[in-house]
Amino acid sequence: MLFWILVAALTAALAVILLYPLLRGAKAADNIRAGEAAVYRDQLRELDRDLDGGLITPEEADYARAEIGRRLIAVSAEEPAETPKPARHHRFTEAFVLLVLPVLGLCLYLTTGRPDLPSQPLEARLENPGNDVAVLITKAERHLAEKPDDGKGWDVLAPIYFRTMRVNDAQVAYRNAIRLLGPSPVRLDGLAETLMAVSDGVVTEEARQVLEQSLTLQPDNPRARFYIALSMEQAGRPDEARQAFEALAKQSPSDAPWLPLVNQHIAINGGAPAGANPAAPGAPGNPTQQDVAAAENMSAGDRQQMIRGMVESLDAKLSEDPNNFEGWVRLVRSYAVLNDKDRAAGALKRGLAAFPPPGEGGRQLLALARELGIATEGATQ
Repeated sequence: MLFWILVAALTAALAVILLYPLLRGAKAADNIRAGEAAVYRDQLRELDRDLDGGLITPEEADYARAEIGRRLIAVSAEEPAETPKPARHHRFTEAFVLLVLPVLGLCLYLTTGRPDLPSQPLEARLENPGNDVAVLITKAERHLAEKPDDGKGWDVLAPIYFRTMRVNDAQVAYRNAIRLLGPSPVRLDGLAETLMAVSDGVVTEEARQVLEQSLTLQPDNPRARFYIALSMEQAGRPDEARQAFEALAKQSPSDAPWLPLVNQHIAINGGAPAGANPAAPGAPGNPTQQDVAAAENMSAGDRQQMIRGMVESLDAKLSEDPNNFEGWVRLVRSYAVLNDKDRAAGALKRGLAAFPPPGEGGRQLLALARELGIATEGATQ
């Protein structure tokens, strides 16, 4: 009972607060007109005093009296014509505030806002999750808690976990799906990606073994072949990495979405990108055909020295023309492959100055830094 008394009191107080400006507005309009009329009457009396005191001439007094009288008549004539209008307007407004608003608020409260209304149970939300990913995950988790041997459930939940950045949960889900349904290229590649995500983009030995198992099932699997080539690059074996990337590029269709990334890694490891003009002005620092031919006859040490020279040349060209996003990607990767983390961090900072993080280029550079394990603190300053 006390609750409803408080509700009624608050409703009445709110109605008064809303009505006060309306009532005050009409009264204020009347007060303004009355004040103007009083001012004009005072001006007429003051005009008579000035005339008696000889401060103005009779002609000036007549002219001023006529003007003041005209204004006084105009103000007085407005009072009967203007007063009823706001009254009619306020009547409907007051009725709406006093009756309709409280009734609407009470109906809304009774249907949705009462504290004694039961909350919608989780079961009801799980039956109709709509597009709520969190509810979908909860539904799948409850199902798997009751039936942990449902391999299809784990198979569906694993990629959802991965997309929502629950990497450890995704790893468990992929392992369960493989255990219950058997290995497949999709499941094995997904498990490898979770292992790499946990290790900040590094292809660990366990991830490499999973990828090799995937290749036994699907030898032309481009995803597994790419990550295995990346593991060679990360291990400091540029020759093997270049050959693996070149083999993947030859296998890939010309319009394959992963081919540009493969070509970048080919160039980083001292090769010529497939189907590209190495001397193209839009890609500074690419190796020429002569460089590639000369590298084939070099020792490992000389080849490494040539790669460093190419990277330094790319660095110098980007200093002169920083508006080359692909060049910054290659430069950061190149320094990372050469295990020169300091220069990689410096190249990242300079690249972010040319392509700030709010843009797509900046976001890709930061993602690349996280993949390569390059510190990003202070890189955007």
